[in-house]
Amino acid sequence: MADHKKDDKAVDPDDLSWDDDYFSSDFTRRNTLDMMAAGALAGAASMIPGLANLAHAAPDDDVVRIGYIPITDATALLTAHGMGFFKDEGLEAERPTLIRGWSPLVEAFASGKFNLVHLLKPIPVWMRYNNKFPVKVMAWAHTNGSGLVVGKHTGVTEWSQLAGKQVAVPYWYSMHNIVLQYALRQSGLQAVIKAQGDPLGPKEVNLQVMPPPDMPPALAAKKIDAYIVAEPFNAMGELKAGAVMLRFTGDIWKNHPCCVVCMNEQVTAKKPEWTQKVINAVVRASVYASQNKKEVAHMLSRDGKKYLPMPGKVVERAMTYYDDKDYEAPDAIKHADWGNGRIDFSPWPYPSATRLIVEEMNKSVVSGNTTFLKDLDPNFVAKDLVDYRHVKAALAKYPDWKKDPSVNPADPFNRTEILKL
Repeated sequence: MADHKKDDKAVDPDDLSWDDDYFSSDFTRRNTLDMMAAGALAGAASMIPGLANLAHAAPDDDVVRIGYIPITDATALLTAHGMGFFKDEGLEAERPTLIRGWSPLVEAFASGKFNLVHLLKPIPVWMRYNNKFPVKVMAWAHTNGSGLVVGKHTGVTEWSQLAGKQVAVPYWYSMHNIVLQYALRQSGLQAVIKAQGDPLGPKEVNLQVMPPPDMPPALAAKKIDAYIVAEPFNAMGELKAGAVMLRFTGDIWKNHPCCVVCMNEQVTAKKPEWTQKVINAVVRASVYASQNKKEVAHMLSRDGKKYLPMPGKVVERAMTYYDDKDYEAPDAIKHADWGNGRIDFSPWPYPSATRLIVEEMNKSVVSGNTTFLKDLDPNFVAKDLVDYRHVKAALAKYPDWKKDPSVNPADPFNRTEILKL
């Protein structure tokens, strides 16, 4: 723990050169994700015309092609490659391709460039039911792994103090936006979407979409007051931008999903044995990551096999640093008895969570057309969107998945969703 504190004191929050070190100047975060921000996920329809037709463009071979965003949500996919688990299944796997925005990742997946990706859970909901693309959720990529941080300049220590503040989210249709708006409602606050200079009411909190790499420097420059995002950008903000953790999202929605492992249903139906081998490797990697977080963090970092462009100390903090005493002011871990980690790795896609996601998507304020959500039956989505067969078979092969902190070994395939601010 002392090393983490030493790092905090050694960092100059005014020195933002680290951002260019992690992400090159041609990073598409500003032109792709900002385009998506204009219309949320629904806006992607205009950028990806004929999405359903692209489903037929996948190459007919057995090479595993992975696309991913540089966040810890991709850990299971990257570990399966880095540890040789695909090879152990007799599969050829290309080195995963780092994609610098959700929109290009969706398009590349839809066009068949990638046959294995991780996506924010609401994205396959949109793809399948708004654009009729045959995406299937094959497993969860992880649980928890996100947080809300505030700038030291705000003095914020309680949710109610976010009134009148500017808060950034990575995507309108994201678990981050869902959890944030639940917490705001519970605190008597109202999420709004206004221009950054517009006046706010006494209970209003203004939300804006901002690409994750832009969040720490924006917070340090006081352009925003807080942000909620996946790791390692919270850890990066703590180490480099004077960010203070207000609350871990997994301490609000116990062991919530965020990114999920996705494949094309046409591919899984045509090649069930190949699909099973792919999911076997991913589940094995989830178990390995759960049991070896520090090692995996180093492997993923730019100090290891360079899957992520962040240094090892940032990724390690993002995956392991979850100390109740060190996070008591503000009280970022109110439910220490839940036994969560900062990020955990349960692959099982609990139907109860899918149902809750659909319900909460309808409650969340977003920019863009959400009409496709109105007639969605949460029970139908839980049965139709997720393929449970392959992951269940893989879990039987690797029973140690039940040892992850996010799993109840007494009843591992069922749970009751808990949201509590």
